[in-house]
Formats: sequence, C-alpha cells, structure tokens
Amino acid sequence: MSWAVEEWKEGVSPRVLQKIHELESQVDKLRKERQQRQFQLESLEAALQKQKQKVENEKNEAALLKRENQSLMELCDSLEKAKQKISHDLQAKESQINIQSGQLNSSKKDIERLEQELKR
Repeated sequence: MSWAVEEWKEGVSPRVLQKIHELESQVDKLRKERQQRQFQLESLEAALQKQKQKVENEKNEAALLKRENQSLMELCDSLEKAKQKISHDLQAKESQINIQSGQLNSSKKDIERLEQELKR
C-alpha cells in the first residue's frame, strides 16, 4: 500500500521531492508534538479534577467542622449556665447552713443557760 502512496511522487523533480520529504517530516514532527500536548492536556485535566475533588472534600470537611464547632459552643454555653445556676444554688445553701448554724449555736447557748438555771 505504501507503494501506492509513493507512486504519485514518480516523475517529480528531486528538488520538489526533497521539499515533499521535508514537509512530511515536519507533519510527522507536528503529529508527535500534538500527541504529546494532548497527553499533557489530559494529564493536566486529570490533575485539575483531582484538585477540584480535593477542594470539594475540604469544603465539606470545613462545613462539618464549623457545625461541630457551633454545637460545641452551644454545649459550652449550656454548661456555663448550668455552672452558674449550681454556683448560685450552692451560695443559697451555704447561706442557709450559716443561718441554721447560728440558730444551732443560739439554741445550744439557750440550753446551757437553761441547764445552769436548773442546776441552781
């Protein structure tokens, strides 16, 4: 088959034949260069898709972390309010204990006084 492709070149002057060979060589070189560039383009597109997927995954992870952070902040607020309530309750109970302790001491003094009176 290649003889049929070459057949049309018969009778062509050597100068034109040389120019034809130069052009064919240039076409082959350009085809190889195009193939290399096509391969580079496909490689870059694959890398771009991989980066896009990575960015998307990182966005999703960031959104998840943001929601988790918000949830933890709400939990901290809730715990802080509970702590304040417990602290307030503790102060109220300590105050009651102090009052009752004072009443107990007063009652003890009254009992001692009464016992002293009874002894007399």
